Parts: sequence; C-alpha cells; structure tokens
Amino acid sequence: MLGRRSSPPTPLAGVDVVLADLDGVVYTGPTAIPFAVESLNRAAEGARVGYITNNAARTDQSVADHLSELGLSVAATDVVTSPQAAVRLLADKVPAASRVLVVGGDGLVDEVQKAGFEVTRSADDGPAAVIQGFSPDVAWVHLAEASFALASDGPEAGLPWIATNTDWTIPVARGIAPGNGTLVSAVHSAVGRLPIVAGKPETPIFTEAVNRFHAKNPLFIGDRLDTDILGSNRAGIPAALVLTGIDRAKSVLAANADSRPRFILEDLRQLHEPYPETEVSQGGTAATVAGATVRIRGNAVEVTRNGDGGINLLRAACAAIWNSGRAIYGLDVPERLWR
Repeated sequence: MLGRRSSPPTPLAGVDVVLADLDGVVYTGPTAIPFAVESLNRAAEGARVGYITNNAARTDQSVADHLSELGLSVAATDVVTSPQAAVRLLADKVPAASRVLVVGGDGLVDEVQKAGFEVTRSADDGPAAVIQGFSPDVAWVHLAEASFALASDGPEAGLPWIATNTDWTIPVARGIAPGNGTLVSAVHSAVGRLPIVAGKPETPIFTEAVNRFHAKNPLFIGDRLDTDILGSNRAGIPAALVLTGIDRAKSVLAANADSRPRFILEDLRQLHEPYPETEVSQGGTAATVAGATVRIRGNAVEVTRNGDGGINLLRAACAAIWNSGRAIYGLDVPERLWR
C-alpha cells in the first residue's frame, strides 16, 4: 500500500523571523489590507514578526501605534525604519554630536536626535552632513537648502549625503504618489552627485533588522520588485511578493533575475497554505504548478493546462518565462496571464 503523499511546506516552514514591509503589504494609507492582520497575528504564534519600512515620515512609535490600532501586537522596537538605518550610516561618516542638515519629517528628526546629533534646517549653519527622507511637507525650500550644503563647488564639497530611501512612488489611500526618490532626484539634479542610500533596495536596512531580531532563517514579505524583492535578494533573505500593493501579475512576469521572489502570494493568507512545487519539463521550456502548465514555444507563451486559473497559473507562467532566459518583450504573452 502506498503511503499518502505529504503536502508541500508553507512559506513559513523553518522561518524564525518574519520581516514584513508595510505600505502595500499590511495597509494602504490608514486602512488594513484584507487578511493581512489576521495572517500576521497567526504567523506571530510561531515566529518573531518585525516590520520594515522605507517610509521616513513617521517615528517607529507612531508606526507601532498605527499597527496596534489595526489589530496587531506591535512595540516600537518591532519596527525597523529607513531613518534608523540611515542614522547608523551617518554615525560612521561624521563625529558624534555633529550638526546635521535634515530634509524630512518627524520620523527622521527623531532618529537623528536620538543618536545625539544636532538638527539644523539651514545650510548656513555649516552642517557636517545632509540626511534626507520623505515627508509630505518637504518643499522646494528644503531641497534648496540641501543643494546649497552639497554644492560641488562650495566650501563643503564632498559633504556626506545620506538618503533614507529612493522609492520613486508610494501607495496612499487615493492612489500612487511620488516618493522620496523623486525628491532625492531633484537634489541630485542640482548638485550632480548621488547619496548613500540606507533603505530598500540597499542592504543596510535589512542588516539592521536581522541584527536586531537575531534572525537565523528570516522571510521577507514585500509588495514591490524594485525595492522590496531586489533588496531582500541582495541581503540573502528569501522573499515573498504579495500582490496587494504596487506590483501585480504583469510586473512579476517581467521581473529581472535580481528581482524575482521565492514565493508569489495573492494575499497573506497564503503564508499558511502549502506552497506547491514547480515542475520544469520539456528541456526547461515548460513549467507546471499544481495542475497549471505553461510552456514557451518559439516566441509564444502558451497555457497548456489551466489548473486553478489563478495564482498557480501565474506561478507556472513566471517559472516558464524566467527559466527561458528570454526578455519579456521578446515573447508573446497572452493577456489572461497578466490580467
């Protein structure tokens, strides 16, 4: 008698620390994303859960308060912010208690002050460095002060410039809005140089999280390929992409080799569901996931078995396209796969 075939493991199997992005993963604006809170509370029964955010506008305590209001059990120490990672970089660049020009909001000011630095908003105060993060209140006058301090032909040429993050966009309740990357780009255009970046997709913020939570086998959850998944891969942390934020099916199919997640989830309930194995056949040109099969023939991407017609079909299509080594623009992808 044949034994019963065991189910494949869930994405949480063997994970000791879950690191979750916030915008697009846990909430959009002030509102929780469906199934996120209950799924993360369930994950916390078997692993430590920490939260990583590139958003520099709020303090770790205000983020923790927001998450607690949504129904999660979160302390400020469970929140790792890009300002925290940026200030750690800052401490390696300038002497303790130095005067620092801050472009950003309360979240960044709070971390700069907690680290013992003096905050200024004016280039005329002779800052030892510039640190820049997002705030909806950042205006031309603040970007101009940073530009004056960082001017390549001025007396402070070579002044350290650290950006919390360079996200081009952020998801808010009304839609997609410009992120800190657009503000950093404005200063870059004025001064002709680039900052050191602390947040995703760079690794300092991941290093901060792994060290704080003493993670041995972490899993990171994000909603965007160009920051979350790329950064997690750079840091050597397995990544799950959840399709509730910025990047959806069309983007995942086109993901480059550096930005491909280990897991693709419709929502966070699937953290707790068996994750089916991918079977590659026909010389690597076809991939099957739980009854859904997609193959590459010539320039055509073909669905040969529909399976569930949903997430497993997308997983199979990703595997087939990624394994082909072909650029997405050279393939004819049926609309059903990315709609």
